Amino acid sequence: MVQDCLAARARRDTWRPRLVFSSNGQGIALAGQDPQFASAMAQADIVHADGMPVVFASKLTGKPLPERIATTDFFHDAAMVAARHGFKFFILGATDAQNKAAVEAIGRTYPEVQIVGRHHGYFDDADDERICATIRASGAEILWVGLGKPRQEFWCVRNRHRLAGIAWIKTCGGLFAFLAGDAPRAPKWMQRLGLEWLYRMLDDPKRLAWRYFTTNPYAFYRLLRHTERR
Repeated sequence: MVQDCLAARARRDTWRPRLVFSSNGQGIALAGQDPQFASAMAQADIVHADGMPVVFASKLTGKPLPERIATTDFFHDAAMVAARHGFKFFILGATDAQNKAAVEAIGRTYPEVQIVGRHHGYFDDADDERICATIRASGAEILWVGLGKPRQEFWCVRNRHRLAGIAWIKTCGGLFAFLAGDAPRAPKWMQRLGLEWLYRMLDDPKRLAWRYFTTNPYAFYRLLRHTERR
């Protein structure tokens, strides 16, 4: 991240943003059902495992992943690095109230991090050009996009060409809900066992139960069926 941000500063008008996406059970299921989503994921420069099932499946290959990199954890590492180097964030997504609360929470926890702009996620495709122009004009180097799968991945791929000079475009799903205090993290032992999805579902069953019950079995099948064993 540091090298890309420094390079983007030096080539503000020509730097092509890195797309940094995450992979979890929902994403694996979507990729199997929607070729367009699979194509969008294939255009990412970096894809990290944001789900323990992905890490478990990697153990069957010749290149096992050492750990899960949850976006909700990675954000804090990125914020500390940004504070040291003066990197600027733009926060895109969620409702306006939750977006604002997340920005305020970041300011309290990391007062040295520069949040140079924010925008809620309730906009139409016709607004893309205007929003991207605002993001570029802000001087942001890292754009956090929390629009939910698959919309956030499609948005990033579709608008990459409009965001020259942004070092990283990082999808972040429900990150803003966690930062705003609207969604709790699972206990560490549940995270290690790959059960954070269960904790989240029990906390918000009306919204998440159907999603997990429909995507998890299919994602498990795809991991077993399509993981290339060593």
